[in-house]
Amino acid sequence: MFYLDRAATTPVRREVLEAMWPYLTGAFGNPSSTHGIGDAAARGLADARASVAAVLGCRPAEVVFTAGGTEGANTAVKGIALAAPRGRHVVTSAIEHEAVLESCRYLERFHGFDVTVLPVAPDGRVDPDVLVAALRPDTTLVSIAHADNEIGTVQDVPALAAAAHAVGARFHTDAVQSAPWLPVGLDVLGVDALSLSGHKLGAPKGTGVLAVRAGVPLEPLVHGGGQERGRRSGTEDVAGAVAVATAMTLAAATRGASAAAATTTRDAVLDGVLAAVPGAFVTGSRTSRLPGHASFCFPGVNGETVLLELEQRDVVTSSGSACAAGSTEVSHVLTALGLPEAVARTAVRLTFDAGLAAEDVPVVVRSVAEAVEAVRSLG
Repeated sequence: MFYLDRAATTPVRREVLEAMWPYLTGAFGNPSSTHGIGDAAARGLADARASVAAVLGCRPAEVVFTAGGTEGANTAVKGIALAAPRGRHVVTSAIEHEAVLESCRYLERFHGFDVTVLPVAPDGRVDPDVLVAALRPDTTLVSIAHADNEIGTVQDVPALAAAAHAVGARFHTDAVQSAPWLPVGLDVLGVDALSLSGHKLGAPKGTGVLAVRAGVPLEPLVHGGGQERGRRSGTEDVAGAVAVATAMTLAAATRGASAAAATTTRDAVLDGVLAAVPGAFVTGSRTSRLPGHASFCFPGVNGETVLLELEQRDVVTSSGSACAAGSTEVSHVLTALGLPEAVARTAVRLTFDAGLAAEDVPVVVRSVAEAVEAVRSLG
């Protein structure tokens, strides 16, 4: 079987499970407790925080452990906008994850913020000049993802963040999809806050990180005992923190080689499918694209039906964001590219790691071509 849905989730790595185990057994204590078992948990939490900071190139005090990318995005968007706003204007893009878009809508509905949603080019990129034109004296926050999960397009976040900073606005980026492949960090990207998810990196679901630059005010979503320096109350999930820290460290250690290998495979998949399937076209950017990400539209067929045909051929993949699975609505990302709804419903996304070998590519391409042809033959 070929599992080609890694943008949705990844299996937990054995090294991550082994790193977690002590904090689920002997060192299971509450890290706020003052006895020996609590101290062992506190040391594990501190070590995990230091490891994450090392990967992100920030201070341990700038790391907040979360329950995943959605919580991280919500905390960054709402927390920064509400803590010390310059004004009540936020800017985002039309292809953001629902966690960001819904957070912006929350600010609009309940706190009187004005939200500007930037258009994107047909390849999914945000033009920095378009952002500059949208910025206002009362803009307090810009939130634009580093890379998109549906189409794989990578944004020029350093340029976008610099534009926001030029008018005094803060900048948050959702790095959930880019963290497995690209260098990410507050200084690397020039951002004020960055959120990521553990289960895209080989950690369990329900783990994540929000990095917030020192000095950036942040209103917490969860109030209580003041854990995580008052930014996220509640007893810390030490095993989860160790898991995401271990996964991030492992990913960073092999990132360059893995990205290079997956990029070569990606290009072979893109070219192979385009040659094998008449009428197919790639969604997203060909030049500014995540490694291990190949996404297509197949006009005239239903993408969900193609997925069923692919699974019959032992290729497991998806049509887009798993967060919208089961929804009858067409992808907002694909329509933002200017695609008609009927065409957007033909989308198929193949996402994989460096383990997809060169000799596997012809098998995958043939399976895609056969699946599309099978659906077309149904009329």
